[in-house]
Amino acid sequence: MIEIKAPEFPESIADGEIAVWHVQVGEQVSRDQVLVDIETDKVVLEVVAPVDGHLSEILKQAGETVLAEEVMAHFVAGEAALVETKSPAAETTAPPVIAAPEADAIVSPAAKKMAAENKVDITQISGTGKGGRVTKEDVLMAVANVTQTAAAQPSVPVAANEANGASDRIERRVPMTRLRASVARRLLEAQQTAAMLTTFNEVDMTAIMELRSQYKEAFEKAHNGTRLGFMSFFVRACIEALKRFPAVNASIDGSDIVYHGYQDIGVAVGSPRGLVVPVLRDADSLSLAEIEEQIRDYGNRAKDNKLAIDDMTGGTFTISNGGVFGSLLSTPILNPPQTAILGMHKIQERPMAVGGQVVIRPMMYLALSYDHRLIDGQEAVRFLVTIKDFLEEPARILLDI
Repeated sequence: MIEIKAPEFPESIADGEIAVWHVQVGEQVSRDQVLVDIETDKVVLEVVAPVDGHLSEILKQAGETVLAEEVMAHFVAGEAALVETKSPAAETTAPPVIAAPEADAIVSPAAKKMAAENKVDITQISGTGKGGRVTKEDVLMAVANVTQTAAAQPSVPVAANEANGASDRIERRVPMTRLRASVARRLLEAQQTAAMLTTFNEVDMTAIMELRSQYKEAFEKAHNGTRLGFMSFFVRACIEALKRFPAVNASIDGSDIVYHGYQDIGVAVGSPRGLVVPVLRDADSLSLAEIEEQIRDYGNRAKDNKLAIDDMTGGTFTISNGGVFGSLLSTPILNPPQTAILGMHKIQERPMAVGGQVVIRPMMYLALSYDHRLIDGQEAVRFLVTIKDFLEEPARILLDI
């Protein structure tokens, strides 16, 4: 018997919540196969099978809270015995009769038991498991379909439902994920504790777009398939601006101001569980290609819930790109304890007055939200103008002017 325990959480995380069990009791698994996902305030942690074997007992069900090193299940090494365990309810009541599965059907013990309890014909269920195996999730889906079909049958005349205005007023209540709850708490804290203010400007993206268009293919070839995007230019521009305005790169700790002699740039990315902000460590030492590669890697790992705690710890300044979703203008909220955040937006062609003539230029609105307790208005405006100048004339970054 092997105890399956929750991993040891970092100091910033007190506990976790069982998100989903990927295997059921009695289901054979291989070594290093994922058994369960534990959702924390920041990341999803996976617990894998120590050896080949099967779960003999699950102690913590989905939705329950677990502490570090707490036992969640018992595991037995070796082949799983295909013996269906009886629940107390099954011992006191006669099991319902269901149709025998087809000869070539493979059914897990947990799925067979659930089908019997819900009086579902298991021969009518298509298995999605390995080799066409009917799993517990398949039975749950079949039960849900039956429930929805039954709910669709009106218990009172249709006319009465329409008269009450309830024929299509469906509500669904689901618990908030721990990450979503953590993000909500931090954003509310930022608005309540910081003197937050936002200043705006716009940048002509012509130079960046022409530079990218000219060297895109050569860049990708020279850097093993890494594509040249816009984010690397914005990261480099922010780094140079932060060097000139150290207060924007600082943080407030009680009554002290902490000035950081490095630039750790957080990049806000979306994930299925909510907004996450992985950090580019020592971004000043990274090339454009390394910045693009790290951002792409973070984006892929965020989609797969593979980001680690260390990936999102720290950060002295954050960039949020709402333009990829079509946002034209917004006011980003600070990421405590940072004192500033830059919001990028959609590139849109607009008529601009240049040299006394009206020309069409690709323009982007920039928004800088900052903590007015530390950063003065004129300093914030000059910082944003510096970013604008670097982007409109990228040669300034190389010439350090």
